[in-house]
Amino acid sequence: MRTFDLTPLYRSAIGFDRLAQMLNDAQRADSTPSYPPYNIELVSEDKYRIVMALAGFDRSEIDITFERDSLHVVGRKQKDTTERTYLHRGIAARDFEQRFQLANHVKVTGATFDNGMLNIELVREVPEALKPRKIVIDGSDNVTALEQRQAA
Repeated sequence: MRTFDLTPLYRSAIGFDRLAQMLNDAQRADSTPSYPPYNIELVSEDKYRIVMALAGFDRSEIDITFERDSLHVVGRKQKDTTERTYLHRGIAARDFEQRFQLANHVKVTGATFDNGMLNIELVREVPEALKPRKIVIDGSDNVTALEQRQAA
């Protein structure tokens, strides 16, 4: 297994310790759960979709929590009271917890559950104050001057 020395990052970059922690976490193979299977799709420039295959689960057994920069999907399977004898059991019906780290300004806009597939819709909404702006040189009020010039 490869290890990376992130010391130069800490020396020259301020406020990137969260990124460094995510890189360290990604190096650990055991921290990546393989169940349930999921896809992450880029729908358009600022829209994403997470699709999870949850065969055998009901809507009431799935809990989705979105908090700041983290999406947490939990499945708690109800105990089956019917006794069954399996000759082969290939459908996993076990509890799961899946966490997704979200970038800044990514928000969950909705979720649907249809035919055993959970679809979680996400969108990146960058506030106007954080979008790039052109600054006019030698202008008294740079932003206003730019807006007036664009309006003309």
